[in-house]
Amino acid sequence: MQILPLLCALLLLMLQGAAGLSRARGSPQDCERRGGFCSHGSCPPGIGRIGICSERDFCCRSRWYP
Repeated sequence: MQILPLLCALLLLMLQGAAGLSRARGSPQDCERRGGFCSHGSCPPGIGRIGICSERDFCCRSRWYP
């Protein structure tokens, strides 16, 4: 019976993490706030993808961003 509180806490953490995954896709404003820019299709060479702007646009940022 001592494991029951531990299992409840673990279940709560799992549900809380899953709730974050169901959020709407990012916006161009969120991308700019993170120091990136929106690119259609894929990011240019040497630029990393850091998120999603819309269904077909990715949020990109230089890998050497401070």
